[in-house]
Amino acid sequence: MEWVLLILVILLVIFVVVIYNRLVTARNRYKNAFAQIDVQLTRRYDLIPNLVEVAERYMSHEKDTLEAVIKARNQALGSLKEVAADPGNAEAMQRLSSSEQGLSGVLGRLFALSENYPDLKANQNMMQLSEELVSTENRVAFARQAFNDAVMSYNITREVFPNNLVANNFGFRPAALLEIDAPEKREAVRVAFR
Repeated sequence: MEWVLLILVILLVIFVVVIYNRLVTARNRYKNAFAQIDVQLTRRYDLIPNLVEVAERYMSHEKDTLEAVIKARNQALGSLKEVAADPGNAEAMQRLSSSEQGLSGVLGRLFALSENYPDLKANQNMMQLSEELVSTENRVAFARQAFNDAVMSYNITREVFPNNLVANNFGFRPAALLEIDAPEKREAVRVAFR
């Protein structure tokens, strides 16, 4: 009888360890996927000051827009750093999503205004920065999709029975998707300087 009880306890421990390791693996996958978003968004944020600097030379009457772009970029960068510290923090993820929407909006306004400046549209640096920004936007979209897939997999692994018993007892919190709320904001910023 003691052997049966000992075998059951050992099987239970092995069972808990296997589930725990599966949850850790899934959590690390979504954290790694967020690291890819971090890389691409950082690249995007690094391009924006150069874009504003080039635009500033031509758009002297559009100071408010240029300042709004820099302010939105700085806010998004702060949100990114907060989420990078804990990709599972749902509130931080929501702030990043909101700040990204704001940044996309002011960038769209900047590009719309730049249409009124033919010399700016023809500037080689502006064209190159715009192409890099579009490329980066596409990379962000792919990275965001990979992250959301990893989060979905983690959340499913965390919620199914009996994994949920282990997850709840060992503090595995649900992870939040990185979503863009407005459908028109789901597309990458479109830039055409030709």
